[in-house]
Amino acid sequence: MGLLDAPRSKIRSFTDLKSWKEGHGLVVLTYRITAKFPRSELYSLTDQMRRAASSVTANIAEGFGRRSYKEKIQFYYHSQGSLTELKDHILTAKDIGYLNEDDLRSLAESANMTHRLLQGLITKSKSFLNLKS
Repeated sequence: MGLLDAPRSKIRSFTDLKSWKEGHGLVVLTYRITAKFPRSELYSLTDQMRRAASSVTANIAEGFGRRSYKEKIQFYYHSQGSLTELKDHILTAKDIGYLNEDDLRSLAESANMTHRLLQGLITKSKSFLNLKS
């Protein structure tokens, strides 16, 4: 059996989506890195970054559970908005000295990969929406 002949795995759950998997890694990474932030930031930047990161995967999951592609796409766009918010918080954390170079690089790479995968999910979902019109 060749590479192109391999059976494609069926997506049965939101946890099967590549965008969710990468986003989940981003959530875990965000929690681990923000645990090193000053205690005074617990209810401020730490909380905002954790909520934004968690919102990325929560919206992917919620979109996956919706019936229509129009609804799915709406939630995937909400996810993208939360991801953009997280990217802004990452830059703020960098600029005030809370992130070392390794943590900054790890967060940026994961956020950018999540963004690319999420954009692909949106594009693919839109193609199904156009097929049904």
